Amino acid sequence: MSIIKGNIKIIDRYIIGKYLGTFIYTLAIFVIIIVVFDLSEKLDDFLSSGLSFWGILTKYYAGSIPFYVNMLSPLINFIAVIFFTAKMADQTEIVPILSGGVSFNRFLFPYLVSATIIFSANLVSNLYILPYTNTLKNNFENTYVKRNDPSTKQNIHMKLDDKTYIYIESFDNKTNSGYRFSLDNFNGDVLTKKIVADNIKWDSLKRKWQLSNYSIRKIDGLKESMIYGNGKLKDTILDMRPDDFSAYDNVVQNLTTKELAEKIRKERTRGTGIMNDLMFEQYKRYLHPLSAFVLTLIGVALSSRKVRGGVGVSLGIGIFLSFAYIVFNQFTQMFSTKGGLPPFIAVLAPTIFFGLLGLYLLKRAPK
Repeated sequence: MSIIKGNIKIIDRYIIGKYLGTFIYTLAIFVIIIVVFDLSEKLDDFLSSGLSFWGILTKYYAGSIPFYVNMLSPLINFIAVIFFTAKMADQTEIVPILSGGVSFNRFLFPYLVSATIIFSANLVSNLYILPYTNTLKNNFENTYVKRNDPSTKQNIHMKLDDKTYIYIESFDNKTNSGYRFSLDNFNGDVLTKKIVADNIKWDSLKRKWQLSNYSIRKIDGLKESMIYGNGKLKDTILDMRPDDFSAYDNVVQNLTTKELAEKIRKERTRGTGIMNDLMFEQYKRYLHPLSAFVLTLIGVALSSRKVRGGVGVSLGIGIFLSFAYIVFNQFTQMFSTKGGLPPFIAVLAPTIFFGLLGLYLLKRAPK
């Protein structure tokens, strides 16, 4: 009995080593290939940016490589499991393990340990690393790659709190400045203050907004007063930031987990129409890493049987299903952000669907 337990532990270490080793090796190869293609596609943008090689490496690839790793993780996870498990089955290594008294569920244990490690790494990355690296990547793309794209948002209406409403005719994300700004402050249904300015600009050093050519009208019952600042500047603190008026779709990815939660809280008041995008991003950070478990179960169920054609057949099916998983995720995201599908359902639907598929395949797997 002790010999069997010792062998099982050796098998556990063998499978965990093969799983994680294949995953890291395959992921590195795919990332290198993508970086090469990305470099050839953006070479003109890199040359015209005027940045040195070190500048491009630290301002772009330090952010894009973690993004590619996160994007490819489900695909590579699936391929890695199928590749080395199908190879074990083809070399008749799985049959002796199951015939030696090891249950199929016990055989799954090292796979689940490996999936837990990948799940934990993805979760930590989503919550703490990717918001920072995405900021590097997206800022570079918005500045150098998408420099000809519109950077101005028009006709912005926003509710800052229960009493304050603002309007900006146009806001330029490149200069962080707006044109024709107005602020209305109410007490119930009664207007108590109105601020109008030709321009409003964000001062990143003071972390305040600066108004130019402004007027302030204060109303107290039948009494009114006016303050004019023609040709003058005025600093003011408002509960808004330039990112609130971003014309770029990728700005949500730059938010830290804390900033994302705060923006969701403010959006419930403001109602600017980006709540689904924010909620989808929040749920995605927590729930997408679950794909490590789902795709591992499907991969083991598909590849643990020795089939005619060897590793190639299982690998082909695995690549097809992994791409189907990625496409399913993209469709649910589109229906959530554009079609009104609840974000929680949109994020969880692919995991549930493929999770049920994994359980079905496990029941039919050889035991």
